[in-house]
Amino acid sequence: MTSGLLRNAVRFGYLPFMLIGLNGAAYYAVTTFQSHIAIAGTIVALLIVAFSTAFFAERVLPWYAEWNDPHGDDKTNLIHVLVYELQSANGVLAIPLLGWLFSGGLNAGIWPRDWPVLGQLALAVVLADFGLMYLHYLSHRFPMLWRLHAVHHGVDRLYGFNGLVRHPLHQAIDMILATGPLAIAGMPMQVALLLGFVISIQLIVQHSNVAYALGPLRNHLAIGQIHHLHHVNWGTEGDCNFGLFFNIWDRMLGTFHPEPPRPITAGDMGIDEIPQFPKGYLEQVTLPWRYKPGQGVQDLSRKPAHAPTAAAKARAIHDAAE
Repeated sequence: MTSGLLRNAVRFGYLPFMLIGLNGAAYYAVTTFQSHIAIAGTIVALLIVAFSTAFFAERVLPWYAEWNDPHGDDKTNLIHVLVYELQSANGVLAIPLLGWLFSGGLNAGIWPRDWPVLGQLALAVVLADFGLMYLHYLSHRFPMLWRLHAVHHGVDRLYGFNGLVRHPLHQAIDMILATGPLAIAGMPMQVALLLGFVISIQLIVQHSNVAYALGPLRNHLAIGQIHHLHHVNWGTEGDCNFGLFFNIWDRMLGTFHPEPPRPITAGDMGIDEIPQFPKGYLEQVTLPWRYKPGQGVQDLSRKPAHAPTAAAKARAIHDAAE
């Protein structure tokens, strides 16, 4: 009885707690606290709560039990999370500089600063969602971008950490091209901080292994099984459902697919060309310079061998002559 109640609590409570509860707590902290240290500490604490909640819920009500098994990637994924959040924080800290350089001052620009903070955040989410979705789409179309984006798609399971697994250079491109224009338009640091937090929570929810209920929102929010289809290793069949928050942009682009062509299994995640995806952080960061898209199955799980030295070559020739 208790386990059934707990599963139902996760099924119907996980999404509201993550998207409304944690984002609401961040909004309260950012708009109420005067101390930057208090705000930063609260944001960090809320992120820890978000990951902890996701990991707990994944054990109670997983989409696939196999995704909860150890895959030897936890330490690497933790490094990805730390790097992602540090880059995101640096991006927020750059907001005043961008506002000064491009908007003629911290309070200038075309951004509607007279709107309530919640309204500004809603506008930022919609605009950022379009920019991130379109860059995501382009990252599946152009090999140069796909090599970077492949670091995110190489995971063979989806769980709480995976949303923030990405190549630092690809994250930088996202920040510069998708959210940078908002800063140039005059978006305040307060709104930028909330936007960064909301995006982090969305990525955790989008990739968490939790069978939460979506009801009538299933085909309108870019989470759950809609995003599972995007991660399948079925060649180009996953080149769809690029949205981060909403599916409206995919509908307009013609890339929205609500149902998979066949049932998705736990083993269908990853990249078909790289079935043995590297587990180490440095191997993943250097992968874009070793991976050759469209050239068949490649084993990039090992570090590239060092080229033999001249002495080693001479020794080999001498040994062969004998």
